Amino acid sequence: MSVPLAIDVFADPVCPWCWIGKRRLEAALAARPDVDAVIRWRPYQLDPSIPPEGLDRDEYLESKFDDVARLRATLDQVTAIGRDEGIAFLFADITRAPNTLDAHRAIRWAAEEGPVAQGALIERLFEAYFTESEDISDLDVIGRAAEEAGLDWETLRDRLDSDEDVEDVREEIAQARAIGVEGVPCFIFENKLVVMGAHPPEVLVEAIDRALGDEDEA
Repeated sequence: MSVPLAIDVFADPVCPWCWIGKRRLEAALAARPDVDAVIRWRPYQLDPSIPPEGLDRDEYLESKFDDVARLRATLDQVTAIGRDEGIAFLFADITRAPNTLDAHRAIRWAAEEGPVAQGALIERLFEAYFTESEDISDLDVIGRAAEEAGLDWETLRDRLDSDEDVEDVREEIAQARAIGVEGVPCFIFENKLVVMGAHPPEVLVEAIDRALGDEDEA
């Protein structure tokens, strides 16, 4: 029996490119149906300085970016790219800039139920934030997303009410930065081959083949 291909994906559920990257990874794996892959979602925070309760998004963007108009033009481009990937980004409807630490804790715990459950939860968090304008720093929002992903809402909500794994998640994010993860999505194939960014599926297919040692057949 062959050993599954391990793919670690560092991502943040408030990163639109991470959702696009997820779609493109799925397309790459669909192009290699013979590959048994296990995707492990790893935590990363684009801005850990956001307070736990989050911030008003418009005020946050104005404070963080010198040219908000240019940023919004960029988001229009991302919207068009997302549409090609089957994603309906609704950036104009988003009102909060959330801190994603608790969301990452939930994603971490979802892995206890297996990679399918973990992938389902991060997908729901992407949807909640980018298409439903939900505040994914809100524990009830995270809990509902978990329930919709097939997880035990009450158990997860109780864990979120505690400090369980807060420092472990922060440490994992710090380790990611220490090994050179400077942006997301970041894909690491078999702990040896790194691909930074939401590249087209064919680039990820090439990475899969290289990680498996099949580059001569690609």
